[in-house]
Amino acid sequence: MKAVLVKFAPWDKTHFYDPSELELAKGDFVIVDSDVGEELGAVVDVRDIAEDKLAEENEGASLEKILRKAEKPDMENMPTKKDKEEALKYCKRMIDKHDLEMKLVDVLFSLSGAKITFAFIADGRVDFRELVKELTSHFNKMIRLTQIGIRDEAKICGDCGHCGRPLCCRTFLDDFESITSEMAETQQVVHRGSDRISGVCGRLMCCLYYEQTGYKELAEKMPDIGQRVNVDGQRGTVVAAHVLKQTVDVEFEDKKDGRVVVEVDLNRHKK
Repeated sequence: MKAVLVKFAPWDKTHFYDPSELELAKGDFVIVDSDVGEELGAVVDVRDIAEDKLAEENEGASLEKILRKAEKPDMENMPTKKDKEEALKYCKRMIDKHDLEMKLVDVLFSLSGAKITFAFIADGRVDFRELVKELTSHFNKMIRLTQIGIRDEAKICGDCGHCGRPLCCRTFLDDFESITSEMAETQQVVHRGSDRISGVCGRLMCCLYYEQTGYKELAEKMPDIGQRVNVDGQRGTVVAAHVLKQTVDVEFEDKKDGRVVVEVDLNRHKK
């Protein structure tokens, strides 16, 4: 079954929709129906996916159909940059008024104009009930506040990474994967320190995830630390491994010098 993944904001999760008879591609803008009227979203992927897998991804719910492709009048009816700046400015003022520990990041207007969603980050839970009342009274619309992660903030506001290129999350990563310290260990970069392996968001860099498979495959070809190996007829013990170089340090007993450590190229099998 063909399914379309749609996002309504950079920090929003992806939603599955039924494209019906529409010919859609990544980057297209589409109109979908919601509980507050029509909303404008961007196609981030089009997939052929098994129905049972799709049901699992969509938590058992049937797919809503995309109404139509967005047209020029739809894009023109969306709030302007100035509208967004004014909404953010007012919301920030109300946050200060109620002395709330939260940082406002972005605002999203529904196409129908019936709903405004404010995205924020915070260290913990925030009681924003009074803030919602103020915003509802001022804008006379349905107000939703959604707490997003610090990685989402980087996706919206970030610039360049350590490599000097635009952040991956701002260019081609549609969804965030879980990045673990085990990935840094597999790729032998833990010793560099957290500052050098963390992105501008302060979390472990996303590239650790999509480079993990390659490192894992290379690591599987190597002997374990402590393993006894034969090198050119000599018996030694593996004391260190260099995954990218595909070399290991092997310790040999030497009658003259005691113990000698030699770097061995696994591809050439030479000292």
